Amino acid sequence: MTPPKKKATAKKAVTKKAAADKAARKKTTGKKAETDKAEGKKTAAEKTAVEKTASRKARAEETSPAGATEAAAAATKAEPEAEETSAAAAAAKEIAATEPVRLPVDASPEAAEPEAAAAAERAAATEPVRLPVDADPEADSDAAPDALVDPDAVVDPAIGPADRERLLRGTHHDPHSVLGAHPVPGGIVFRALRPYARSVTVLSGDLRAELHDDGDGFFSGLLPLTKAPVHRLLVTYESTTVETEDAYRFLPTLGDLDLHLIGEGRHEQLWTVLGARPTTHQGVSGTAFSVWAPNARGVRLAGTFNFWDGTGYPMRSLGSSGVWELFVPGIGEGELYKFDITRPDGSHTLRADPMARRTEVPPATSSVVHASHYEWGDEEWLARRAEIPVHEAPFSVYELHLASWRPGLTYRQLADQLPAYVRDLGFTHVELMPVAEHPFGGSWGYQVTGFYAPTARLGTPDDFKYLVDALHRAGIGVLMDWVPAHFPRDEWALAEFDGRPLYEHEDPLRAAHPDWGTLEFDFGRREVRNFLVANAVYWCEEFHIDGLRVDAVASMLYLDYSREPGQWTPNEHGGRENLDAVAFLQEMNATVYRRSPGVVTIAEESTAWDGVTRATHHAGPSGFGGLGFGLKWNMGWMHDSLEYMSHEPVHRRYHHHEMTFSMVYAYSENYVLPISHDEVVHGKRSLVSKMPGDWWQQRAALRAYLAFMWAHPGKQLLFMGQEFAQGAEWSEAHGPDWWLLDPAYGAEADHRGVRDLVRDLNTVYRAAPALWQRDTDPAGFQWVVGDAAEDNVFAFLRYDAEGSPLLSVSNLSPVVRHDYRLGAPDDVPAWHEVLNTDAAGYGGSGVAHPDPVKPEPQGHHGRPASVRLTLPPLATLWLRPA
Repeated sequence: MTPPKKKATAKKAVTKKAAADKAARKKTTGKKAETDKAEGKKTAAEKTAVEKTASRKARAEETSPAGATEAAAAATKAEPEAEETSAAAAAAKEIAATEPVRLPVDASPEAAEPEAAAAAERAAATEPVRLPVDADPEADSDAAPDALVDPDAVVDPAIGPADRERLLRGTHHDPHSVLGAHPVPGGIVFRALRPYARSVTVLSGDLRAELHDDGDGFFSGLLPLTKAPVHRLLVTYESTTVETEDAYRFLPTLGDLDLHLIGEGRHEQLWTVLGARPTTHQGVSGTAFSVWAPNARGVRLAGTFNFWDGTGYPMRSLGSSGVWELFVPGIGEGELYKFDITRPDGSHTLRADPMARRTEVPPATSSVVHASHYEWGDEEWLARRAEIPVHEAPFSVYELHLASWRPGLTYRQLADQLPAYVRDLGFTHVELMPVAEHPFGGSWGYQVTGFYAPTARLGTPDDFKYLVDALHRAGIGVLMDWVPAHFPRDEWALAEFDGRPLYEHEDPLRAAHPDWGTLEFDFGRREVRNFLVANAVYWCEEFHIDGLRVDAVASMLYLDYSREPGQWTPNEHGGRENLDAVAFLQEMNATVYRRSPGVVTIAEESTAWDGVTRATHHAGPSGFGGLGFGLKWNMGWMHDSLEYMSHEPVHRRYHHHEMTFSMVYAYSENYVLPISHDEVVHGKRSLVSKMPGDWWQQRAALRAYLAFMWAHPGKQLLFMGQEFAQGAEWSEAHGPDWWLLDPAYGAEADHRGVRDLVRDLNTVYRAAPALWQRDTDPAGFQWVVGDAAEDNVFAFLRYDAEGSPLLSVSNLSPVVRHDYRLGAPDDVPAWHEVLNTDAAGYGGSGVAHPDPVKPEPQGHHGRPASVRLTLPPLATLWLRPA
């Protein structure tokens, strides 16, 4: 307690000096503080009077609209913790005599301590003392402060000019070291950056201390406390006042292990620590924002919650990890945001979050704070999907573009129609063209900007989960096209994200994709590999995706892909292989298979690269380990077989090898036979339109071709619209021509017949293990006749694991071939026709074998027995032992 005489002296000094110094007050600089101290020009009481006078200064310079930065935070007040009360009350007693402090009406008059107040507001010119790294910003004062320190040791609470400038320019790497509450000589300094605010008051229990307005949105004050209390801020704007937590009193939301794994490129659940994550941190609800931007001079957060002005939301750098982080209390789901990045040259760029889990509906580009609340119902599906390896299981895929399958339907509306349709047709899986967010719909999803966000065109991420769940509960697996090869150059997305090449290769020749005007990922950078590997895991774990069809693998594997000599640089061994991409694909596949049992990865790879579906630890003749995919698209079979079918039957004899050559390499990889969207666009014509002849012949050839495909070793994929012989090419603008199946349409029966065939193909296929159980085993296939070029006939046997056969015979000429003799095993007493594409119900001529066909002891085609069949025109037959 200050002696009465000293109290009176201080009080008198305040009274005498207040009016005289009101207009002349200047901020104390370090040099002036030292001079004042040395020459004894002012007493403690005089300095107190100056500070008290300045705190009353009018704020006529404020011009911005009320509540611009804290409107969103007003709805999320949190109750102060109970243990704050005693410390705050003690603090209130010690600083009651100063002008910025406003005590409750029942405060004790004994709290007036002019000497304590003078010490609390004394200014010095030293730089602000930084909070020690091991200090706890939540530490609460549980007792009255210790005796005040020497008045000459206290510091100016205002932010120094260097820090002030860096915060205003968005180049401060550690705003938490100057904003918030920090211990300094003389007490605890409180600082806030609240642009457009008229006043900022610190609240903690009974403590209510208004900070000094330092201009440009900065507020500060020094309170004679021994520990930093858990505090809130009361921010007053022109026409509103909001109470909010101070974002700069919180510890980082990322731990040392997270940062270590990010630095090593091994954080397999990267989405759980980067991006925007609604959470409760240190007992307070809010959203943790973090972004990888190692080249940035500074990063600030902008969004709807601060009217897209990031000045008051600078993020802190977490050291060499390149990660910037900020926990914002009171911000929740649905808020829009971007990162305001200061480039190395000092310019600013506003970027969407690379890790955003939800986005605005294009063409809008903001990221959206999202947390999933979906409760899955597919436990049974997940439990049994790994029981049988994919290459030994039935696997027929219906490929579709969600946005145009039924134009205008949302994810949840699609869930009411798509599972029933696919299940009726008997497909085991659907393959979705890319669903990750993309700005240009005409790219069909193959130019992705939001790798972690399902496109908002059809609904929310939880709505997409609802669709996947509905397909699983209908017994249908979900494959998804995934595009890690490249990304577009949009200035708000990944290209030169932090002012320099980051996700793309720093070498322009390696960065620019020669075909699509996009940028290729830098697969050699561990953080970029981590971004992509974690993304693959993300879709499998968060959305229960059953498989990833990896797009454009060939463009990743070769340094000279679509490049002329001089436009590419050989690898360290002098070769054309992209060793970084090889390592990335191996890591991705190994990680996905380890973490998600039952998931399959599928490569769209159009070259003869050795070992696409070989295990990563098994080296092949080239010296490389396998890429580790589960399946590979057989592009060679697709091109050759379609080329054969496009010829007039009379000319097919000269192209017979195009249908048989695939068996030369059929077991070199685990194959999918794809009739995909790529084959029915851009002037290539629809599948039925590729067939020559009149309308009847076109449909007959299509039916025969599909049955040949379903019987050929490998899995099957068919693009939407081709299952009912759509005549037009696919267009993402209007989708399949569903009107062809309208009973009111005159030719509806023609299209319905093809669809009925597809249904029966899948039904018989799933019931006949010979057609899928040994797709990767050469012992599961035998030619009966593969050289009947003059007849346009192909016949072969498929065997299941028990040795039970299925005989497939295709006559791809438009004539009926009576009593056509084929060699057959002698241990099958009779054959039963289980499928005939010429059946009248499919639109065929009805040439069939209603009765079992018995083999004759006459050998043929090198076999001890033979059967005589009547081969329908442009048709395929399947026969099984009767």
